[in-house]
Amino acid sequence: MDFSVKPVLTGPLTVLRPFTEADAEVMGALMEDPEVIRFTGGSPEPLSPEFLRSWYGSRSAQADRLDLAVTDRFSGEVVGEVVLNTWDPDARSCVFRTFLGPRGRGRGLGTEATRLIVGHGFDQLGLHRIELAAYAFNPRALRVYEKVGFVREGLQREIELRDGAWVDEVVMAVLEDEWAVHRGHPAAVEVTATAR
Repeated sequence: MDFSVKPVLTGPLTVLRPFTEADAEVMGALMEDPEVIRFTGGSPEPLSPEFLRSWYGSRSAQADRLDLAVTDRFSGEVVGEVVLNTWDPDARSCVFRTFLGPRGRGRGLGTEATRLIVGHGFDQLGLHRIELAAYAFNPRALRVYEKVGFVREGLQREIELRDGAWVDEVVMAVLEDEWAVHRGHPAAVEVTATAR
């Protein structure tokens, strides 16, 4: 198992594909969205075009993480990203994170994209555990993660000072045996994967 193969994962609504340098401009614009900044803890200061081109142009060369663009299957538009990183090969675990820009929200794309990459992590990469942390003030994301099979494991209280107030973070994870049961859920997505 390693993360060097960068798949294309296709569901009914989304296609997850490897990033290229050409995605830098749209990803930079998505990162400037106020909701993305609020829910990811991102910086309101834009990243330089040079940094973004270097970052997204190098994602396919990373053998210890998987960064995929979330695209609308019908329009081909990049609407966000999904990432498996902080890989621990001995524990067969990694961390999941994602964000969607305005045109990717409220249409089921985030739920499907999460199912696709989590399924790939367990079914193709042989992971045992995928975990995440999300702000407690982001109920929409927490609902999506629970719908996909993540289980709340705890609360990191007052982890960060945001806009003059302390905020909590919810820790969640899904294990391979839980995914095996959840994969059969009627809302689960059938995945078509191709290597790139």
